[in-house]
Amino acid sequence: MTNYIWVTAEQDFVHKYPDAPRAVSFLRNEHRHNFKFKVYIQVFKNDRDIEFFIFQRLVKGILKNMPYNLEAKSCETIADDLYAEIIKKHPNRKMIIEVSEDGENGAVKQFTVKKPRKTKIEIID
Repeated sequence: MTNYIWVTAEQDFVHKYPDAPRAVSFLRNEHRHNFKFKVYIQVFKNDRDIEFFIFQRLVKGILKNMPYNLEAKSCETIADDLYAEIIKKHPNRKMIIEVSEDGENGAVKQFTVKKPRKTKIEIID
């Protein structure tokens, strides 16, 4: 069983979708969204080894330090960027990150802990 806590945050950003299909070609231009985030992070005990408010402040701080114009980043790549920053503070934990545009449409990414590769050592006499 895997236990998680979760926090929410939101942040305004501008982005665009240069390869948008013709039916939604307006997305090729820069446009603003109020991106909404829900971040689940693995915990190892039942008494909050990561405290909600402290984790939420971390997530909000990361988002505030991101550039306002995200260029062509999608919800998925924004989740990747957020994950890359969170693991610096909380390594070796599974995470699930939801990113939505205005709470209407979005993506969910699940991040697993990468196990170190076993390397074969060859001894030469």
